[in-house]
Amino acid sequence: MTYRLWGTPNSLYTGKARSYLIKQGIPFVNCAAGEARFREEIVPKISRWIIPVLESESGALIQDGADIIAHFEASGASRHPAYPQTPRHALIGQIFELFGGEGLLRPAMHFRWNFDEVNRPFISADFSASLAPTGAPQDMRDAIFDMASKRIRKAMASFGVSAETIPAIEASYAEFLDLFEAHLVHSPFVLGGRPTIADYGLIAPLYAHLGRDPYPARLMQTRAHRVWRWTERMNRADQDAGEYGAPAETLFPDDHVPETLKALLRFVAEDYLPEIHAFVAFTNAWLAQRPELRAGTSGLDRVQDRFIGEAAFDWRGHTVKAVVAPYRIYLLQKIQDVFDGAVAGPQSDMASLLEETGLKDLLGLRTSRRLLRQNHLEVWGEKP
Repeated sequence: MTYRLWGTPNSLYTGKARSYLIKQGIPFVNCAAGEARFREEIVPKISRWIIPVLESESGALIQDGADIIAHFEASGASRHPAYPQTPRHALIGQIFELFGGEGLLRPAMHFRWNFDEVNRPFISADFSASLAPTGAPQDMRDAIFDMASKRIRKAMASFGVSAETIPAIEASYAEFLDLFEAHLVHSPFVLGGRPTIADYGLIAPLYAHLGRDPYPARLMQTRAHRVWRWTERMNRADQDAGEYGAPAETLFPDDHVPETLKALLRFVAEDYLPEIHAFVAFTNAWLAQRPELRAGTSGLDRVQDRFIGEAAFDWRGHTVKAVVAPYRIYLLQKIQDVFDGAVAGPQSDMASLLEETGLKDLLGLRTSRRLLRQNHLEVWGEKP
């Protein structure tokens, strides 16, 4: 079976799904979200314009990179399982799925949209090529990019990117690059010789935005060459790790967590845990104000809406306001599910790792109702 992956080359979330399909050897073709069929047939079926969407030959649809990966993992179709089987590795994988897709949004947005002198010629052509109808004239392509650009630049502020926070965003990203570069000295992937959900989470921002747009790509190439090679490696069907001497395609033995990886986890604690605290607290207050919210619904006026409000938190010396997306609860729950599903011994090992790296709060930051994905939408589960 050959699948269709509806998305764009510049899409953060499409990049996650695409990398997984490539690495697992799952046959697929890239399909542009600007095609008429996507607008006319796919969007009505998933209730909103959102990418990526995977379409099977039978017409079955899966929307969202996390769900695409989960589908193939459950079917046993993966060549290299994305979910590690040992407790600490499994936990780490889910932490980086959350952090990659959501915790690196500020640098992803900043480095794409605030360097027009370098980036604009590329992203203008790139966006219009994948979003405009086939054969569209240049003036229509320009108009489509301008509309998308204005909308996304406005949204950028809602993720906490502002003139005041930009220096901290750049410093934070530089620190992350240095830490990831140091970790990749000895292994080609986050947890060893093959990719896992940790890599698929991180590739989302580190390829489409930060490893492909001209300004941040140049920054990555010159500051963190191993990270840049990792973005290449994550889009190759083979291991592509010759500089490591073709290591075995296995994970670190005995659930080992190197010090360089612990350093990355400490960075996540410093850089993203304050926001997790804020969006969980906001969500619980939001739910408390809606005691009659029916299970299986989002509580939002329109099905295409993805945010329930805005939360404030302290981050690197700034008070930042950022939108609250229930989808992040969905990814946070996956971390907690790994812990909850383990027996006492492995739970102790996981708890010790979280304590050591400053991430112990992840286990207790829970919403009063579970967030589910049903019919391609985020909805709330039953009341406890």
